Amino acid sequence: MTGRWAAGIIPRNFVWVIRDHLAVSERPGGYSRNHRPVRRTEEIVWLKVNGFTRVVSLLGSPHNLHAYDEMDLAWAHQPFGPNADPKVVLPGLYGRLERWLAEGERVLVHQEELGDRLMGAVAGYLIWTGGLPTCTQAVAGVEQMMRRRMAPEGRELVQLASQLKAFQGDPAQGPLPRTCPDPQSGRPDGA
Repeated sequence: MTGRWAAGIIPRNFVWVIRDHLAVSERPGGYSRNHRPVRRTEEIVWLKVNGFTRVVSLLGSPHNLHAYDEMDLAWAHQPFGPNADPKVVLPGLYGRLERWLAEGERVLVHQEELGDRLMGAVAGYLIWTGGLPTCTQAVAGVEQMMRRRMAPEGRELVQLASQLKAFQGDPAQGPLPRTCPDPQSGRPDGA
């Protein structure tokens, strides 16, 4: 590629979660019927030009992974589709993200689109790492970053992440305490 497109194009709905370290976007190339292989290539070029060292796909399927191989960009596939159990997926995802970021990698995490599941997962990561201390702050922070409201599905993931953190990622230790406010009442469960 030469000229104007040599630097590629920024992925749709690209947002920094941790400036210069962790970002999110919709799937490079677009999602569903909007997916375009040429756009995917241009967006992967942009990621490489901008120093990204790894793409983490949360898609339930292996779509796009071959494109990352073809363009020599490291990737990880952590399926987090609608039927995936967040109690199983999130601790593994969060542990891997912590390790990659500690090693100095620049990481992009994506799903098909920038929706509640992805928003909740990254807000949960901010709770998990202590980057934001409360669920309310994590939800508000991610909503502000992404310029959209987080629906109940995303808020439930933030709640779960705070509970998993309390048990160090091992839900087998017993019932998880409610550590975030109930979105309806604003009070902890049972209060």
